[in-house]
Amino acid sequence: MNSAARDLAIQSKKQTAAPREGNGQRQASIDAYRGVVMFLMLAEVLHLAKLASNYPENVFLQHLQFHTSHVEWIGCSLHDMIQPSFSFLVGVALPFSLAARLARDASTASMILHALLRSIILIAMGIALRSMNREITNFTFEDTLTQIGLGYFFLFCIALTSNWQRVGWCILILLGYWLWFALWSVPPGFDATKVGVPPDWPHWLSGFQAHWNKNANPAWAADVWFLNLFPRDQPFPYNGGGYCTLSFVPTLGTMILGLLAGEVLKRPMKPSAKLASFAVVGVGLTGIGWGLGAFELCPIVKRIWTPSFALYSGGLCWLALGTLFAICDWARFRVCFWPFMVIGANSIAAYIMSWTLERPIQAFLERHLGRDFFMAAGESYHSLLLGIATLLVMWLMLLWMFRKRIFIRI
Repeated sequence: MNSAARDLAIQSKKQTAAPREGNGQRQASIDAYRGVVMFLMLAEVLHLAKLASNYPENVFLQHLQFHTSHVEWIGCSLHDMIQPSFSFLVGVALPFSLAARLARDASTASMILHALLRSIILIAMGIALRSMNREITNFTFEDTLTQIGLGYFFLFCIALTSNWQRVGWCILILLGYWLWFALWSVPPGFDATKVGVPPDWPHWLSGFQAHWNKNANPAWAADVWFLNLFPRDQPFPYNGGGYCTLSFVPTLGTMILGLLAGEVLKRPMKPSAKLASFAVVGVGLTGIGWGLGAFELCPIVKRIWTPSFALYSGGLCWLALGTLFAICDWARFRVCFWPFMVIGANSIAAYIMSWTLERPIQAFLERHLGRDFFMAAGESYHSLLLGIATLLVMWLMLLWMFRKRIFIRI
């Protein structure tokens, strides 16, 4: 066991080992944040973008549509913060999980083996969910679970090092990924229309930022080679949304930022000092990420997880966690977040529900209540009312699991 891990083991004997506060209660801010994130994901069943499309003159609904959809390329909406928040929270929870294992005298080898197994399970789950309703396995690796799984083993190894080493790894990963894109050039005779980019696409970048164009970057080129190694219905030419397997590398940077934030939560510091740390680091990271995009050094693009996006979204995650820490852990005002904490306590179950239960629940509701029941406000609001009912059923299922203390863990 290296010196950093040994020091952590000694420290964990003195501190609570689970994701809990000093008084032994669960760290409510983590569950609340995770619950809000998973609620936003489950809320996709509301199909708010479809409702907004029926009322193009309604400014509020258009604003709502923007924040319940992914931006086409550059920029960031609330919906774009779901995956980075989920990835960030994996890092936040790791110091508590690691301390718990060290407190039980788990060996470094057994912990590393467990981390490797967890990575494999997450990757397999992501592929399985993406393969639903397909005739053969859909070997794709841009799913949230798969991306986390690809980076989790490395995150765990980095968690065994000191805080300064973690910072160093984060900088090295993001800087190295930026440099790889910056030095790569599209092959001669490249035709963007052959990789799913129409000639009139308004988000095509020029100048130095062209290194981060959709399906015209080194991560796309790597996928053309890598994904065609697996059995497929037809050769893989590009991802329609521009997503890439190797986005797990800068996503690892996001998880390391979460790891550092988790250490702040876990340390026996004054609440005011913790809140100040969240505020300073959060504003700093967000500002650096925004600046890289504003000065055209690296555009903020979630779909390929540019280093600027990792920093920008990571800073917002620090600010969000700090806000929830102040409300839920310091002020102990938790009643408003309890419905979200029910979801957050079973985030894996909620994630699987979002992929598997929407259509069966909706079919069940319309079968027994009738389609007219959800047409009370007219055709335009049918999907919204049906979505609200579906979301409520999912939440009640999670509430039942919560009360029965049934928690799915990997």
